[in-house]
Amino acid sequence: MSEPAPTVETLTGDELDRRSARKDGREIVALRCVQANGGFAIECDVYPVDGLRVEPLRPGPYRFASREEANAFIAEAVRALEYLGCEVS
Repeated sequence: MSEPAPTVETLTGDELDRRSARKDGREIVALRCVQANGGFAIECDVYPVDGLRVEPLRPGPYRFASREEANAFIAEAVRALEYLGCEVS
């Protein structure tokens, strides 16, 4: 199970994966997987579609013990975004 990491500063490390979701031509979510501190963390930038926010919301980061767990988190998020009609790359 994942849990929020204590601070953003713990996310220095190698970027392993990056995904972004668009709806109606506008980016609404960006996910980034980083290997950090002997584990893996997912950062999320969320741009709400119903507002005029310039700065994204940043839930997480979420830490995982293995790359497989981090990949499963990203795969599930991508599946949910596609179900909601987003184009994910």
